Amino acid sequence: MRPHTTATDDSLFFWEAAARGALVAQRCGACGVMRHPPRPMCPHCHSLDHEVVDLSGRGSLYSYALLHHPQHPAFDYPVFAALVELDEGIRLVSNLVDVEPADIRIGMRLEVAFEPTADGGAVPVFRPAGSPS
Repeated sequence: MRPHTTATDDSLFFWEAAARGALVAQRCGACGVMRHPPRPMCPHCHSLDHEVVDLSGRGSLYSYALLHHPQHPAFDYPVFAALVELDEGIRLVSNLVDVEPADIRIGMRLEVAFEPTADGGAVPVFRPAGSPS
């Protein structure tokens, strides 16, 4: 089980959606630019107006690292840290699951899955597209 999440006023909507099995992000209400991680002001036009939008949960692997240390008992090692470029155009740092290290390829298609956290929530992780649930 993953460690509990730490929600802030700006990120609470993201973690509440993840607990429901949904992946969401902010979109600027003024210029329409998608953004992640969540923040109060648009980095492009500086508007404070935003909306929360559902994401498809599909994307491709932009970059990754195999982490061996330091180890935490909540994770199986190595941990596959991933930078996922979502189809909506934003990037999300997460983990890869259900894949062998030799099968990881930059550009591989991924889809979101959710793993439970110690506080009863969930965290989004990514697996190869089309993998069995």
